[in-house]
Amino acid sequence: MSNNKKGRKIIAALQVSVDGSIEGPNGEMDWAMAEDEDSWKDVFEMLAHVDTFILGRKMYPGYEQYWLAVLTNPSSILPFSGRVASKNEIEYAHLADKTPHIVLSKTLDQVAWKTTRIVRDVEEIRKLKQQPGRDIYAVGGATLISSLMNQGMIDEVRLSVNPIILGGGKALFKDVKDRQALKLVRAKSFKSGKVSLIYSTQSEKI
Repeated sequence: MSNNKKGRKIIAALQVSVDGSIEGPNGEMDWAMAEDEDSWKDVFEMLAHVDTFILGRKMYPGYEQYWLAVLTNPSSILPFSGRVASKNEIEYAHLADKTPHIVLSKTLDQVAWKTTRIVRDVEEIRKLKQQPGRDIYAVGGATLISSLMNQGMIDEVRLSVNPIILGGGKALFKDVKDRQALKLVRAKSFKSGKVSLIYSTQSEKI
């Protein structure tokens, strides 16, 4: 359970390129889906302290499609990655299947995953944050993360920086309105060339 006196922590944890994008110019994600044992270890350590996942409308349909495919037929060729599921992906899928998911959307009407519910307003996330429980994992995408950052609701930013420059694409923080100070908590490099960065946020605007 979080030690944050203001409620549970919301942790934004995302894959990002060196030039700050979460997707390539044509929406490609293959660069972020390469199997990396060190990165998965990092993910599972974080998830041990989490009991809720939140996602935005644009990211959720593909997320649901991919992870339900891992659950239902892990030996088949998966959408987006074009390969069979790894053991770490299977472990994540089973964990996700037991963990409540919340989609923040004003337009999405239905979801297929039994663990998922839809909320219409960011204030519902704020109310959830004040309730007892473990921390909350903000999975993405960029619009959701920016909205939560603009509301001062992100407590921790975890970036897995991939050793690639995409030369365009969707920038993670493009819709964040104000400068915000971050405090480096940990920096760790992996054999794959990725660097894991953990920052805590500070309430003071610069």
